[in-house]
Amino acid sequence: MTKRLHIIVRGAVQGVGFRPFIYKLADELGLFGYVNNSSIGVIIEVEGEKKTLTEFLTRLQFERPKLSVITGMEHTYLDSTGYNKFEILKSSTEQSKTTLILPDIAVCDDCLKEMFDPNDRRYMYPFINCTNCGPRFTIIESLPYDRPNTSMKNFEMCDNCRAEYEDPSNRRFHAQPVACPDCGPYVELWDNNGKVLSYKSEGLQRTIDILKNGGIIALKGLGGYQLVCNAKDDDAVKLLRTRKNREEKPFAVMYPSLESIKSVCDVSADEERLLASPEAPIVLLKKLNNASMKYLSSYSVSPGNPYLGVMLPYTPLHHIILKSLAGPIVATSGNISEEPMSINEKDALNKLGGIADYLLVHNRPIVRHADDSIVRYIAGSEMVMRRARGYAPFPVIVDSTDDKHILAVGGHLKNTVALKVNENVFVSQHIGDLSTEASMNAFTKAVDDFISIYESNPAVIIHDNHPEYLSTKFALEISTGAVGTQHHFAHIAACRVENRLAGKALGVSWDGTGYGLDGAIWGSEFFISDDSTYQHIAQFRKFKLPGGEMAIKETRRSALGVLYEIYGNGVFNDFKYLIEDKFNHSELTLISNMLEGNINSPETSSAGRLFDAVSSLLNISQITTYEGKSAMMLEFSAKKGIEDQYPFRIVEKDMFIIDWEIMIISMLGDIEAGLDKSIIAAKFHNTMAQTIIEIAEIVGKERVVLSGGCFQNAYLLEKSIELLSKKGFKAYRHQRIPTNDGGISLGQIAAYKIKQTAFDINEFKKQKILAGS
Repeated sequence: MTKRLHIIVRGAVQGVGFRPFIYKLADELGLFGYVNNSSIGVIIEVEGEKKTLTEFLTRLQFERPKLSVITGMEHTYLDSTGYNKFEILKSSTEQSKTTLILPDIAVCDDCLKEMFDPNDRRYMYPFINCTNCGPRFTIIESLPYDRPNTSMKNFEMCDNCRAEYEDPSNRRFHAQPVACPDCGPYVELWDNNGKVLSYKSEGLQRTIDILKNGGIIALKGLGGYQLVCNAKDDDAVKLLRTRKNREEKPFAVMYPSLESIKSVCDVSADEERLLASPEAPIVLLKKLNNASMKYLSSYSVSPGNPYLGVMLPYTPLHHIILKSLAGPIVATSGNISEEPMSINEKDALNKLGGIADYLLVHNRPIVRHADDSIVRYIAGSEMVMRRARGYAPFPVIVDSTDDKHILAVGGHLKNTVALKVNENVFVSQHIGDLSTEASMNAFTKAVDDFISIYESNPAVIIHDNHPEYLSTKFALEISTGAVGTQHHFAHIAACRVENRLAGKALGVSWDGTGYGLDGAIWGSEFFISDDSTYQHIAQFRKFKLPGGEMAIKETRRSALGVLYEIYGNGVFNDFKYLIEDKFNHSELTLISNMLEGNINSPETSSAGRLFDAVSSLLNISQITTYEGKSAMMLEFSAKKGIEDQYPFRIVEKDMFIIDWEIMIISMLGDIEAGLDKSIIAAKFHNTMAQTIIEIAEIVGKERVVLSGGCFQNAYLLEKSIELLSKKGFKAYRHQRIPTNDGGISLGQIAAYKIKQTAFDINEFKKQKILAGS
C-alpha cells in the first residue's frame, strides 16, 4: 500500500548539496514528492511502498553528502496524496521564523575521532563538542542561543577555542558549548558525603575501577544524574535495586557498540537506525535466546521480561567509560521513585547519596532536566513512548491561522506541558508523575521556561477536566478563564493532529484512568469526531474497583470487581478456587463489604483495568510493582499465531456498550479446563481488537484513530491494525508523540476548538438507515 513519508531534517543540511542528493535518491528508488529548505530545516515528502520508504529513510541517514551533518530527523507516515513526480521546490521564506531550540544531540563521529586521538588537544576530554553535536536544550537559559545565555557563560574560551569559534570554515564556528581541557568544564569524583577524592583524568579512571569492582556511581550526565553500575555484575544490580527501592521495573542498559547490542538482542534495520540516530534513544528490543555471554547483562536488569531497553553511549563521558569497561552498564535515571532526575550536586547528595557509593560530578550547570527518551518499533513504525532528550522541545507543526498563544498543562501521570506559538506547538520534555513536591517544582519550571524563552503571554490556558489533578489546580490558580478538556478526547485530538487528519473519523481511546464526562473513571472510549465537534458514542461495560486507586496497584482487586459485576456476592463462595490463594480471609471480608456497601468502590469503564483483571485471573500478576506491569506481562505471555477469539455483546443504551460478560465466562471455562494461559491471553487480545472492528462497522467510518496508553501494547496495536486493514479501514496511531499521557498536552491544544455534542443513539440509527448503511 502506498504511503507518504514526511521528514524534517535538522543540522548542517543547507548549502551542502543535500537537496540534489535527496532528488537523486528519490529518483533511484522511484519515489515521488518534493524537497525544500525552510526555516526549520529541510522538509521532504516522498510517496511509495512502505518497504521502499524504509530504504529511503535508512539511506538518507547513512549516505548523506559528506559535508552535511544531521543533528535531528523526525519522520511521520501519512496518507498518500498522489504525487506524480519528484521535484526540488523553491526555498520557503514566507514561514514565520519562530526561534527554535534544538534538542540535545549525541556526540558526533568527528568529535569521537578527535577524543580518542592521543595527538589531539582534546584527547579523552569528556566535554568535547562541535556545531553538529552536544548539549542545547539542557544548557540554554534564554534566547538568543548565544554563549552568554547558556550555562557555559562562566567558562571563558582559551585562545585556541576562540579561534575555532570565530572561524567560519571550522566546524566549531559558533558552537556555543565549545571548550577544551584548558578552559572548559571538568569532572570530579566525590564520595557520597561530598568529599572530593580526585578530578579530571584520575577521577575518570577511579570511576571506571569502581564500576569494575561492583560499585554504584551517581553520574552527572547531559540532562541530569544517572545511577550507573556494571550491568553484568548481578550483585551490583541487585544492590542498586535494593537501595533504589525498585523491585522489578526494568533498568535501561547502555552498550559500547551496535555489535555488542546485536549479540544479546534481535535488532532490525529500523531499530539499528534508531540506536545510531542523533537522538540516541533507549530502544526496547527483544532478547535473544542464544545471547553472547561476553555482553549478557544480569538477569536482574529486567527480570521476567523478554525485552531489554538498550542505548548507545551518547556523550563523550559515556564513551570514555564504556570503551574502558568494554561491557554494558546500567544507566537509569538518578532520582527517587516518581521524582524528576537530580540536576545539581546538592540535590544529588541529598537524594542519591544513600544509593550511590560515589558521585562523578562536573561543573557545567544543567539548566533543566531531560530524561533519556524511550522508543519501541511497533507495527512497522517507531513509537516514542517517552519524549525527552533528543526530541524535546522540537515542535509539532500544526495547520493554524490563529496567532493566539495557548498553554496546555497536560495530565497528572507522564506529564508534559505544551505551548502553541503560531503554527508551532512546543511540547516539553517528559516531566512525570505530579504527585511529589519535586515533580511539581519541575512542572512549574517547565511552564516558566516556555513562557520565558518564547516571551509568551498565553491568551488561553488548557487543563484536564479532572478537578483533583495538580496540573488542573495550577491552571485554575493562574487563570480564572482556564479551559478544561476531556482526557480521552485529548488523546484522540493529539493523534489526529500528529497524523494531520481532517474530517470525520472514529477515535478509540483506551487507557487506565481518566475523568469521564459523567464523573466516572473512563478508559475504553469511542468517539466520532471531525474538525469542530466530537461525540462520545461507545464504551465498555463498567465494573467496580474495590479500594479505588488501590486497585491500580493490586490487579487482583480489578479481577474481583469484574467477577462481582457478573456474579454479585456469590463470587466469594463460587469462585474460591480462583481467589482464595490471592487474598487472606480478612482481605476478602473487607472487599466483600466494600463491594456490597458500595464503599470506596468507584465504577470504571477502563480497558487498562480489564487487562489487569485478566492478568490476575490467569495468575500472571496480582500486585503491580510498577505502572503497567500486569498488562505488560499479559502481553508478553500471549502466544503469537492464535486467531481464536472470545464472544462478547454490544448493547444499545444511551450509547453502544461493549459487554464483556460472556467473554469472561468463556475465559473462566478455559481456565478451569486447563487451557494454556498463553493461548487464553492471545484470545483475550484478539477479542479486544475485535471490539474495535465491530464498533467501526456499526459507525461506518473509514478512518480509525487509536490512542491512549493501552496502545503501547504491541500485540493489541498490531492486531487492531491488522483486523482493521482486512475490513477496509485505515488505522492511525502515534509515532513521534507518546500514545500515553505524555501526549495529553498536545491533545489539549488540538482539542481546544473542538466542541463536545450530545449523542442520540436513536437519531444515529435513523440516519444510518436513511443513508442505506
